[in-house]
Amino acid sequence: MKVGLYFGTFNPIHVGHLVIANYMAEFTELDQVWLVVTPQNPLKEKSTLLADHHRLALVRAAIEDNPNLKVSDIEFKLEKPSYTTKTLTYLKEKYPATEFALIMGEDNLRTLHKWLNHDVLLKNHQVYVYPRVLTIQEEAEVVEIGSEVTNTFAQHPSVILCDDAPVMKVSASFIRQAIKEGKDVRYLLTEPVQKYIEEMNFYR
Repeated sequence: MKVGLYFGTFNPIHVGHLVIANYMAEFTELDQVWLVVTPQNPLKEKSTLLADHHRLALVRAAIEDNPNLKVSDIEFKLEKPSYTTKTLTYLKEKYPATEFALIMGEDNLRTLHKWLNHDVLLKNHQVYVYPRVLTIQEEAEVVEIGSEVTNTFAQHPSVILCDDAPVMKVSASFIRQAIKEGKDVRYLLTEPVQKYIEEMNFYR
């Protein structure tokens, strides 16, 4: 089985995340997509970040009716801080018959050279890259970084560019602020996720 790993804080998980995850499961060679909920960094206090178990529960509620999507808390059990290469090593040992690939946005591809052992990662795993609508700040960073690094990774044989993947300019931070302001976000979240958030009075 070939599994794509989609890492994120999912704070909260929204339709943009789900569109990408489902696209990867349906329109690529991946058999399943695991949404890996990343734990809170103990060195960084973030008042807007829900507790690990709540974010895990939100993802589980969002995908419970989709057999091709799974939620994983694997990084909760690993040493902090979490490094993708170490997580992949652990998963490979635990599931030796499974082929693991990474799913990331093109913004992450631009900074891949800063990742721990990124060369080993590319040697042993495929990376599925989806497009992202850039913010003004991100556009400035792209100009500053230049295109050389991006082009180098984009042409790597392990990198699969999924240019047809739907692009949605929606962020978890926007949703959190909207909830805080009492806005209606029903179409940005699945019904189970919205219900959970309302019942727990999150992000108010």
